[in-house]
Amino acid sequence: MSVLRKAITYAEDALGIERLLLSDELRTSGQDLFLDRLRDLISLSKSGQFAMRKVLSAYLKRVERDDNALPFRLYPLRPAWSEHNRTIVIDPRVSFGRPTVAGSGISTAALVDRVDAGEDIQTLADDYRLEVAQIEDAVLYEKAA
Repeated sequence: MSVLRKAITYAEDALGIERLLLSDELRTSGQDLFLDRLRDLISLSKSGQFAMRKVLSAYLKRVERDDNALPFRLYPLRPAWSEHNRTIVIDPRVSFGRPTVAGSGISTAALVDRVDAGEDIQTLADDYRLEVAQIEDAVLYEKAA
């Protein structure tokens, strides 16, 4: 909570932002607060240090926001995936927020349980009407998580 207070104080004093928590420029990585302003990503958690946009932007782009700019869907990024890979999704409105194969509602954990039980990936793909690559991504995601 003290980090949040410091960020609000810094945003008000140094950047002249009132009501930071209502700003559509506010971003978070889950642990740190950032301000997306003037093509720079300012870390509010580190007293205004500029964050490395290239490193963080790939992750921040994977959060979808609703019309009120509230985050509602996350496409996790594993190190080996490109930023365009959106096979796995975490959406609180689908499967109680558990990771699923995007567009299917099929839990990644359920797929991995079947693979661990010895079932063939092609059989799973046929059963769930998914591509083999989607099953493989689900397994990689679960094993890396």
